[in-house]
Parts: sequence; C-alpha cells; structure tokens
Amino acid sequence: MEQERSELIVLISTFIIVFITISLIVLFVVFQRRKNKLLQERSLIKKRFEREIAETQIEIREETLRNISWELHDNIGQLLTLAKIQLQHATPDNMHGITEIITKSLTEIRALSKSINPDFINNIKLKEALRLEIERFNRLNYIESSLTITGEEIEIDQKHGIIIFRMLQEFFSNTIKHSKASKLDVFLHYNENYIDIIAKDNGVGFKVKENCINGIGLQNIKARAELINAKATLKSEPEKGTRLIINYYI
Repeated sequence: MEQERSELIVLISTFIIVFITISLIVLFVVFQRRKNKLLQERSLIKKRFEREIAETQIEIREETLRNISWELHDNIGQLLTLAKIQLQHATPDNMHGITEIITKSLTEIRALSKSINPDFINNIKLKEALRLEIERFNRLNYIESSLTITGEEIEIDQKHGIIIFRMLQEFFSNTIKHSKASKLDVFLHYNENYIDIIAKDNGVGFKVKENCINGIGLQNIKARAELINAKATLKSEPEKGTRLIINYYI
C-alpha cells in the first residue's frame, strides 16, 4: 500500500514536472514568436519610414525645381527682359531704375540658389522652410499669404520636420491650383511637448469625403501623419474655404 502510494506520488510529480516543462516550452515558443513578429513589424515600420523620407525628399526636390522653372520664366525672365529694354533706351535719368531691376534680379537668383542647395532639402528646418515658402507666394503674387508663429520654438526630429513640410506643401499646391482662393494663412504654434499647425484658405471649398481627399491629391497626408505620431484633419465646406490642421506630438 505504501509502495503504491509512493509510486502514485512519483507519477503525479513526474506529470506535474512534465506539464510545467511543456508549458514553459510552449510559453517560450509563443514569446519568441511574438517577439520575432514585433521585431519584424518594427523593421517594416522603420523601412516604411525611411522609404517615406526618401520619397518626401524627392517630392520636395521636384516641387522646388518646378518652382524654380516658374520663377525663372515668370519672374526673373521678365525682370531681365525689362532691364534689357530699358538699357536699349538708357539715359542718365533712368539708370537708377535699371540698377534697381538688376539688383532685384540678383536677389531673386540668390533666393533660388538657396532653395537649390541639397542641404536645404535634406536639413530643412520647418519654421524657416515655411517662412521661405510664404515669402515666395507673396513675392510672385501667387496668393496673398501670411505666416503667424507663436510660442517658444522647440527642436523637433529633422526627418519629421521634412514630412510635416511636405504635407503642408501638398495643401499649398492644392490651394493655389484648385481652390480659387485669394488668401492663405498659416499658423504655427509651439507648445512644451507638441506643435499645432493650421493652414487655411478662403477658396471655394468642398464636401469632405474620403474620395474628395483622394481627388485633390491629399491622400498621403493622413498616412504620413501617422508615421510621425501626428494627427492630420482636413475641414472644408462649399464656399467657406478649406483648413488643414496638423497636431504633432513630440
């Protein structure tokens, strides 16, 4: 009887040990799988982010080159043509005007040179980039634009700044090309651990639907916002303009 009892205890103990061992192995395998899955997801997110940065930099470069083409043709070309005409009829009385035109042309060329610089595209600072963009709109009379900055400036991730700027560029492009707006206002507000950006126009507006967002070339904005822990909201009503709100959390 005592022997049977001992054998039963040994059997139960063995069963418990085997059960615990198997459970630990199963838990370890599950943990490893989850860990590997998490690492793969992180790797995919990192690759997606790096790919998005590369694509965004290319888009900014292409947009910059388009802008340069327009400025050379519509602005600098006209200034130099005017200077040429005035030089053909130059007199001591109009030399000052010719000098002013040439000086303005040189200023425009310097501005273009700065935007062509690869360092400007790869190391773009959000506040400076927005300021230059707004200045360009006003200088070329594309649209009456303003930039209002409030709060104490805080440093943000360089790559995140590139993505935010491109998101805003898409909105600006749509405003100028399609909205029939006469005014564009941008508000950049710095807080301790987040940044709020509002870009709004007084254009024709539209009814906000997903297919509308795709139709006007803003389909990438929300996806890009998610990559950098930000939220992008598009608001619009017919005849009441359009507003893009970006909330970026550091």
